[in-house]
Formats: sequence, C-alpha cells, structure tokens
Amino acid sequence: MTSISTAETAETTVTLEPSFRIPIAIAGFAIPILFLNLWIGGAIALFGLFLLYQSATLRLTFTPTALGVYRGDTQIRDFPYAEWQTWEIFWSPVPILFYFREVNSIHFLPILFQPTQLRSQLEQRVPLGDSSAA
Repeated sequence: MTSISTAETAETTVTLEPSFRIPIAIAGFAIPILFLNLWIGGAIALFGLFLLYQSATLRLTFTPTALGVYRGDTQIRDFPYAEWQTWEIFWSPVPILFYFREVNSIHFLPILFQPTQLRSQLEQRVPLGDSSAA
C-alpha cells in the first residue's frame, strides 16, 4: 500500500463520497412521530427526504485552491481556501454538522458526506490547529 503525503493530496482533486446516515435517521425518527402528530411527523419526514435527495445529488470536491459544491457535473458554488477563517465538525461521536467561516460569510452544512473523508481533507487543505477540533 502506497502512502500519499499531505503535499501530494493537497495538489489533487478529491470528491467526497455521500453519506446517507443523517437523512435516513431523520426519516426514521419521523415514523413514530407520525402516529403522535401527523403534521409534525410529516414535516420531519419531508425534511429527511429532502436531505436524502441532497445526499444523492450534491458533491463536495476539494481542489488545490477551493472547496467546490456540485450538483451532477454543474458547479453550484466555489469556496476558496484563502478566504476561510475557521472550520469545525460538530459532535465528534456522531458528526452531524459542518461549519466554516469565510471572511464575509458563515456556512452550516449537514454531514451528507463521509465525515472521515471530510475531516481528512479539511485538515490537509485548511489546517487550523486547535480550532478544527470538535
């Protein structure tokens, strides 16, 4: 097995694999709620299905200079690492939320991607020392 150095990885483009754990958990949580309250359970189920759709269609791609958000082959948004101030993945036991702050904006994303891949790429491309520890 060949070891890839941080410098080599930072020069390549990596697309994260999707993770369906959070959407499925939310949709599953909605089932018992449906028996208690149809409206609330339905809203939770719809949110879970929305996240499931997002997991299936969105991709995060780490390039040498920016984080790209894609739907299929179409780039939706580009976040240059040079503008990042901090990032964090919330709740290490079960990562559920990815936060990052740019110079002019703050972003929160549910973890719809493999959390270990996400953390590894962030640590290699946007190293922040202790501020990245969740």
